[in-house]
Amino acid sequence: MLARIDSSAVHGVDAYIVQVEVDISTQFPGLTIVGLPDTAVQESRERVRSAIRNTGFSFPQRRITINLAPAAVRKEGPSFDLPIALGILAASGQIPADGTDDAVFVGELSLDGGLRPVSGVLPIALKAKELKKKRIIVPADNTREAAIVGDLEVYPVASLAEVVELLTGNGIAPAPTEDIEAIGLNDPRFEVDFNDVKGQEHVKRALEVAAAGGHCMILIGPPGSGKTMLARRIPTILPSMTLDEALETTKLYSVSGLLHPGEALITRRPFRSPHHTISNAGLCGGGSYPRPGEVSLAHNGVLFLDELPEFDRTVLEILRQPLEDGVVTIARAAGSLTYPARFMLVGSMNPCPCGYYSDPVKACTCSPYLIQKYLRRISGPLLDRIDIHIEVPRIKHDEMLGHGTGETSASIRERGARARNVQQARFAGTGLYCNAHMQTRQIRQYCIATEDARDMLRAAITQLNLSARAYDRILKLSRTIADLADSEMIQLPHIAEAIQYRALDRKYWG
Repeated sequence: MLARIDSSAVHGVDAYIVQVEVDISTQFPGLTIVGLPDTAVQESRERVRSAIRNTGFSFPQRRITINLAPAAVRKEGPSFDLPIALGILAASGQIPADGTDDAVFVGELSLDGGLRPVSGVLPIALKAKELKKKRIIVPADNTREAAIVGDLEVYPVASLAEVVELLTGNGIAPAPTEDIEAIGLNDPRFEVDFNDVKGQEHVKRALEVAAAGGHCMILIGPPGSGKTMLARRIPTILPSMTLDEALETTKLYSVSGLLHPGEALITRRPFRSPHHTISNAGLCGGGSYPRPGEVSLAHNGVLFLDELPEFDRTVLEILRQPLEDGVVTIARAAGSLTYPARFMLVGSMNPCPCGYYSDPVKACTCSPYLIQKYLRRISGPLLDRIDIHIEVPRIKHDEMLGHGTGETSASIRERGARARNVQQARFAGTGLYCNAHMQTRQIRQYCIATEDARDMLRAAITQLNLSARAYDRILKLSRTIADLADSEMIQLPHIAEAIQYRALDRKYWG
C-alpha cells in the first residue's frame, strides 16, 4: 500500500514542500530511505521504529521504501521523523490515509514517541500559507513561531499519539494566532543606557547619526576610552524593527536553530560580537552544509568587531561584498545559497599596537613603521565602505569623577525613530529601510543639496582625495543628518558634519 504525507524543508532561508512517499510491499523485511537523505534523515529509521512501537502501534515486518521528493535536492535534519512515521502507519492501514492532503507535518521523534522542536518552522509555515495549505502540525515548542504567520491553522502536538488522535478527529484545537501588538515590537527594554557614559558628547552624536540612518562606523582611540562601552549601547538607541524586518531576522534565527523554544518573534535588533579568531565560514557563513554566518545573524542589527585589526585580513576582506550588496552568497559544487546581510558594522580599534599614538597623557612606544603596518591591516577598500570614522579620546579626569549623567537612550532613540520614519516613508515599496541602504539611483533622487553645500563637498573631495564611493557615502550620511534636522534639502551644516566624519582618511590612512 502507498501513502503520501506532505512535509517541508529549508533551502537557504526559504522553505519548499517535500512529499514523503511510503510504500509497503510483501518482500523481505527492511527499510530504505531514498531522495538524497543526509545522516540525520537516515538515522530516523531507528527513531521512527522505536516511536511507533512505544506509542502502541506495530511496526510492519515488511519491505518499506520511503522516497523524499523532489529526489534531486539534499534533505537535512530530523524534521522528517513525524511524516515518515505517519506514512508508515497510513500505508500499513493502522490510521486513516485521508485527511492529510491539506496539512504539512514536521517534527523530530524521541524513542518514546514524544516530539522535539525543529529548526526552520517559520519559513515552513510561510511556505504552507503561500501554497494555501489549511493546517500545519508542529511540535509544541514551535507553536508560537508558526502562529505568527496568521491565516493558517497551527496544531501544537507533544507526541505521535496526539497527532494520530488529531487525524482521527479527536485531537486538540488549533493554537490562536499570535498578536503582534502583544509581542511588543515597540517596547524595547535594555539593561544598559547611554546616560551611563560620561563625556564623549561628539562620539554620542556620531552614534546617533549612525543609528538613525543605519550607517557603518569605526571607533578609534586609546585603551580605556570607552569604545566598547559605547558600542554595546548602540542597540539601545536603534529604532524599533518593523514587522517585515522582524520576520526577516526571525527566519534567519529559525533556520539556524537559534530561536529559543516558545519564542514567536525576535523583537530586538540583533547585536553580534564575534571573537577576532573567527573563521571565514563563521563570519560569512558556509560549511559542508551551508549555514548563515555572523553577518547574516546581524541582519537588521549590529555586527560589532572589537579590536578590528586583530581579525585575519582575509576575514575582513570578505565583508566587502555584504557591505556593498546587503547579501552574502555561498557557492558550492551542488549549488549556491544567498542569505540576507544588511547590518550596521561597528568596529573599534587602537590607533597603534601599544594604543597610545597621539594620546596627550601617555607616550606611544611604537615606531612609525609599526604604526603603519598595524593600520594597513584594514584595507582602503574596506575603509571606504565604512561611513563614519570617529576618534574616541581619553576621558578627562573631571568628566570621569563627575556625578552628572548624559542624555538617556530613550530620548536619543526617539529622535532616531522620527528620522527613520521619514526614511521608511521615502523608500516605501522598494525593500529599503534606511538611508544606508540607498543605491546610486536613490542617492541621485533623494540626496539633493544646496549649491553652497555642493561647493564644500567638491572642495573636500579634492583636499581629502576621497573616492567616488566615499562621495556617495558622504551624501547618504548628509541625508541622515538632514532627516534628523527635519530638513527637505541637504544644507551646508549637514555636509560639513558628514565630511568631518571622514577626516581620519587623511590623519591615519592618508
